[in-house]
Amino acid sequence: MVNSFNCLRNICVLKLERNFSFELFIIFWRCLGISKENQINEEIRDKEVRVISADGEQVGVMSAKEALSLAEKSNLDLVKIAPNAVPPVCKIMDYGKFKFEQAKREKEAKKKQKVMDIKEVRLSLNIDTGDFNTKVNHALRFLKDGDKVKVSIRFRGREMAHTDNGIVIMQRFAEACSEIGSVEKPAKLEGRSMLMFLVPKASK
Repeated sequence: MVNSFNCLRNICVLKLERNFSFELFIIFWRCLGISKENQINEEIRDKEVRVISADGEQVGVMSAKEALSLAEKSNLDLVKIAPNAVPPVCKIMDYGKFKFEQAKREKEAKKKQKVMDIKEVRLSLNIDTGDFNTKVNHALRFLKDGDKVKVSIRFRGREMAHTDNGIVIMQRFAEACSEIGSVEKPAKLEGRSMLMFLVPKASK
């Protein structure tokens, strides 16, 4: 594992020296497990660092002190982005702005994420056509809203001898919802209840 790590590291450094895409270089290092905590400015005490400008251009290899001086001239920060490279790679940037925009993006991403709720639709062995269609419409509405649907049938008394009829009803129900919903978990008897789970097709 160590040899593989060193090999990839050396390849990345070699490619960088030959004007390899900086973005691809960073992807390599992220895959190798770069720490999320970055050293910045005076925290960087390496003898030599490879510097990337704020525009993404390679500046070259220099001392950490020279790199920090270069960043200060632009009123920016020096941020170590690839600590395991030889020499470590630092980028000149507005670190405060970077962290703010990163937090903003994460916040926006969380807003866009919809939590999938579980809605239940209860059927019965003797359900009539009208009630069955009403339940199907409820399930379709839940699925359109992006929710998961739990379909259940409760067997009472002697109905336990006719669980096969419950399977038939569940299959009919799944077929009626098949345009926008698919079966996540097929009908299964659990105690006196038979359960089936449907999810929106786009979510499966």
